[in-house]
Amino acid sequence: MSRDNLFANGEIKEDFRFTEGVAEVFDDMLSRSVPGYEQVVGMSAQLLARFLRNGDRVYDLGCSTGATLLKLAKRLEQLNLRFTGIDNSPPMLAKARLKAEMYGKNDQLAFIEDDILHTALDEAGAIILNYTMQFIRPVLRLDFLKKISAALRPGGVLIISEKILSPDPLINRAFIDCYHDFKRSQGYSELEISRKREALENVLIPFTLAENIDLLQRAGFQRVEPFCQWFNFVAILAVK
Repeated sequence: MSRDNLFANGEIKEDFRFTEGVAEVFDDMLSRSVPGYEQVVGMSAQLLARFLRNGDRVYDLGCSTGATLLKLAKRLEQLNLRFTGIDNSPPMLAKARLKAEMYGKNDQLAFIEDDILHTALDEAGAIILNYTMQFIRPVLRLDFLKKISAALRPGGVLIISEKILSPDPLINRAFIDCYHDFKRSQGYSELEISRKREALENVLIPFTLAENIDLLQRAGFQRVEPFCQWFNFVAILAVK
């Protein structure tokens, strides 16, 4: 796994994009920038085991290098699931396909290059949307979630993980400070933290937890419940 030092060497000097350079270090970036990533994937597998049916299709929208789908495929082998990852970044998908081949999962995992806002979705038992909706323009999010709801069979689930805001400025500032402490503990320098924050400022637009729950309910999900939160990161289960 290549180490993420993109913001240390000044390689990124503009708004954040999922380029070949980002794809090369993305797995390291994910593990060092997203608190509880492995825990959320493990908890997601536990939930999916209770909601999925044998032979269901599972989509990961914004699948990046396929890490989540590979982990789920290993943990849910007994269900004979069909996994499809969709992303618009060719470098990310190249990494995902290579991983699937290396782990002998080509027959179970498919990866499609497309815009997740417009791609056609077959009926699914579950859809994963991890740290993806925050990159979608706010005005488009409700229609996007309605599309996801329409693609799920009755009783199907959406698992969505997002960076969030607190509506209370004091608490929000405390959460952000705790997050920066986490990044320092993972070896990121003050310069790296500052540069990445600037690169994401106009690209990653988080909502509050309440705003995300409201969107999911308006999109047609009858049951919506957070199942894991770490300061300003949350994972939510939504059941159609």
